[in-house]
Amino acid sequence: MMKKIIVPIDFSEYSEYALKAAAKLAKKNNAELLALHMLEMSDIMLTGAGEQPQKIIYFLKLAEQKFEEFLKKDYLEGISITPIVKHFKVFSEVNEVAKKYDADLIVMGSHGVSGAKEFFIGSNTERVVRSSEIPVLVVKNDMLEANFDIVAIACDFSEETIETYLKASNMFSNMDSKMYLIHVNLPNDRFKSSIEIENEVVNFFTKAEGNLNNMSDVHYVSDYTVEDGILNSANKLGADLIIVPTHGRKGLAHFFQGSVGEDVANHATLPVMTFKI
Repeated sequence: MMKKIIVPIDFSEYSEYALKAAAKLAKKNNAELLALHMLEMSDIMLTGAGEQPQKIIYFLKLAEQKFEEFLKKDYLEGISITPIVKHFKVFSEVNEVAKKYDADLIVMGSHGVSGAKEFFIGSNTERVVRSSEIPVLVVKNDMLEANFDIVAIACDFSEETIETYLKASNMFSNMDSKMYLIHVNLPNDRFKSSIEIENEVVNFFTKAEGNLNNMSDVHYVSDYTVEDGILNSANKLGADLIIVPTHGRKGLAHFFQGSVGEDVANHATLPVMTFKI
């Protein structure tokens, strides 16, 4: 269940997309919103070197006031909101806030890709994804609805992804979503025959659920990259959301070697949710 949702806010249009998406999810799940603002304060300001303490307090109050004004939105009416202001802009701290408040989800806006420039890589959103122990939902635009009717989860059917699959299943069964698992077969040293893949899938469902009832929900795709396979399959399925398992700081899981999670979050127009393995 989603009971507490964190939204980091920097006053950009992207953080407003995230706030709107989080508000829709909060209403649907009767959840509380934790709006988190991390102040843009220089080291000099924070240490107070050469500055009067009164001046620092003035800037802090000014920022808190701006934050309060930002949260006066019509679409937030009727939602329980807790504003949290942090005076240090360290994005790994979002995970600390999540743990402290026992949050279930972090929602963040992202620029995605503009031409050849990758905004997500090395960005605040990517840092949160890498350090977060709870799922992170990355939104790129103004979500009209928070109805994730069809969810596509990238899965390599390794045993270490079983827990992620069960957590995602639990979260989305409460939202009446239909979940499909996508397996991407690549033309390289990790290529597997149909029989090999099917054996892995049978083993996966046997250990995860003790039955093979969801075998028909697996979509096999051959593509040149995992990212292309996931995005093409998600579009074909008419998915509303893509889920990507991640190892966080250790990089991405198994066939997600490299930066597949970041690439998917960059290039997908759909919302992307990461689950830590």
